[in-house]
Amino acid sequence: MRQSITLTTLIIWGFLAIALVWGLWTQEWLSAFVALLTFLTTLLPLYFAKWYDVHVPRSFMAAVIMFIFATLFLGEVLDFYNRYWWWDVVLHGGSAIGFGLIGFLLVFMMFQGDRYAAPPRAVGFFGFCFAMTIGALWEIFEYAMDQAFGMNMQKSGLHDTMWDLIVDAIGGLIGAGAGVLYLRRHEGGYFSRMLHEFQQRNRRFFIRFRDED
Repeated sequence: MRQSITLTTLIIWGFLAIALVWGLWTQEWLSAFVALLTFLTTLLPLYFAKWYDVHVPRSFMAAVIMFIFATLFLGEVLDFYNRYWWWDVVLHGGSAIGFGLIGFLLVFMMFQGDRYAAPPRAVGFFGFCFAMTIGALWEIFEYAMDQAFGMNMQKSGLHDTMWDLIVDAIGGLIGAGAGVLYLRRHEGGYFSRMLHEFQQRNRRFFIRFRDED
């Protein structure tokens, strides 16, 4: 687990610890609860990486933890969603890129990195569909929270939902497209380097890919 803990992660944990103590001290129970929930949620990606013995690039793990922190604590407790109109757009776009990459890696590992059994376009299409599916499920979750607990996660309702899905589609295309470029030319900038690091550090999942190289 230590291999994935960055300075950014430690700073976020420190901030959440201060917020938790302050919330308990001032009896702001909701803030304290969200701070604790956010901290526990940031542990999940680290736990799953250790449980499945998968090396996750440090930069990607830090991005995941930052996303959780920005969504749960900054978005809900500090009200960044209402303070900054672009906050929701950035989070949806960033998460969609991440899920596009994850979807790409999942199907690529299923074929042990065999680029002939799983053509780049097919792998990329699955990655895009994976990102869109997660985005749609999140919109259902927002609707359920609003209806069940009177929250306002959907903000302007249908308009907010449709823009979220559009941003999800753009982010999913970027993430999945980076995977396609990686398979075809080992190019794609930052995301391609991240995929290459993942493939190199988890070579047991890419036996055929390794043999082809």
